[in-house]
Amino acid sequence: MPNQAEVEVVFACVRNAGRSQMAAAFAERELDRRGLGGRVAVRSGGTRPADEIHEVVRQVMSEVGVDLSDASPGYVDLELLRDSEYLVTMGCTIAEFNPDSLGVDTREWDLTDPAEADPETARAVRDELEERVEGLVDEIEADLAEPVESRSLSARIRDSLGLG
Repeated sequence: MPNQAEVEVVFACVRNAGRSQMAAAFAERELDRRGLGGRVAVRSGGTRPADEIHEVVRQVMSEVGVDLSDASPGYVDLELLRDSEYLVTMGCTIAEFNPDSLGVDTREWDLTDPAEADPETARAVRDELEERVEGLVDEIEADLAEPVESRSLSARIRDSLGLG
């Protein structure tokens, strides 16, 4: 079944067990808060996914009301990127997929990996991610308000096929 969202954003890190999971959870929460949840799909993945979410990440996210108990790491792959308008990488390289050739707005967020971090460091990463995600959602919200002609190539193609 095709995705009905107008825009997709992908958060990627090496293990998909920390930063990208936190970012995706914050993005979903912020999009829902703004009433954009149905218009924007949020995905996350890793280049070498872990078996499970880091316990310290689950702990610090639960402190701010985000439950990651059902979350599990997954892969980032070409198909995932092909369908996205925004890609945020955190400590991984996905150059082999050449996201620029796909018309994906790519950005790198340089943040500490909370995998082996103490709770205080993990909280600092969490708080910075929440702030950055809110800024990204501001951009996405502004892009959604723009005429279709100025939106990314992949968004325009989905629109023309009736998939978005």
